Amino acid sequence: MNKKNATIYDISKKLNVSVATVSRALNDHPRISQATKDLVKKTAKEMNYKQNNLAKALKSGETKNVGIIVPYINTNFFSSVIRGIEEELSPHGYHVIICQSHEDVNIEKRHLNTLLNAQVDGIFMSVSKTTIDTEHIQNILSTTNTPIIFFDRKKDISGISTVTIDDYRGGYMATEHLINEGYRNICHFSGDLNLEIYENRLKGYKQALMDHNLSIKEENIITTGSSIDEGIDAVKKLWDKKSVPDAIFSSSDFAALGACQELKKRKIKIPQEVAVIGFSNEPFTQFMELPISSVDQTPLTMGKMAGQVFIESVKENGSGVSIEKKVVLAPQLYIRKSSKRK
Repeated sequence: MNKKNATIYDISKKLNVSVATVSRALNDHPRISQATKDLVKKTAKEMNYKQNNLAKALKSGETKNVGIIVPYINTNFFSSVIRGIEEELSPHGYHVIICQSHEDVNIEKRHLNTLLNAQVDGIFMSVSKTTIDTEHIQNILSTTNTPIIFFDRKKDISGISTVTIDDYRGGYMATEHLINEGYRNICHFSGDLNLEIYENRLKGYKQALMDHNLSIKEENIITTGSSIDEGIDAVKKLWDKKSVPDAIFSSSDFAALGACQELKKRKIKIPQEVAVIGFSNEPFTQFMELPISSVDQTPLTMGKMAGQVFIESVKENGSGVSIEKKVVLAPQLYIRKSSKRK
């Protein structure tokens, strides 16, 4: 039979001390001697005392919980960001609640409401690709004091701090690398252009072509999702139209992998005939028989930086000041066999 949880009144009665003394000892109050603290905590453990975290939160105004909303957790990128946030906040006593939007703005809204009802101290968020109208996010800013930090996928909303990488620079670096390797007819798998990250990667691609006096061909820009199947389909579309490129820069590693699979099926040599480079530097890119070049988004660093921004926000709010921060991390290009011709 389970023991009934004791209360601070039970501990007070057993030790013949005041309830206030028990409460202060359990909360390490400086006015209570170490001997008394040790005795109270030892007795609390023996009596199966469990602290009422909700009551503690109501008293302090903090739950020490934060929410994280991501499209999916089954990619190295988002799981690494979550790890970075947790590693940064754990020493400060915070716990994380992880939610997946599944790229659905309605699910995203429900998660936001759930997290607010749980009185989380902050929300970290990478918006879904179906998040066009941001009224549900702006309402939080106008009706609560809960800080929101966008990471990777963001919307430009005043009052929300953001932590991203320079996607424009990443797109430029990837395209310029292909140009420097001697490729001239470079195709781009753009990703969903409702999301700013993909729009900026496309802009970087275009600017690199212009800076090297290469023409921008609209038929070479294919909108794809971030999946292997869509990378396969994109290659099929190009070859069906006979718009055959000599290089592919994909905004997604998974679409890049699909492209490699379809090219191999068609017996097209990589990188001799067609080069491939992706974006995100998912772990599989370096362990394949033909390793895929990719732009790294430094997700662990992104998560840690987002955690730091939150901690700073908490400190600033305590002083009555809240400063919006825009952190932009530098992308890193990893060159592997799939794009190295020279």
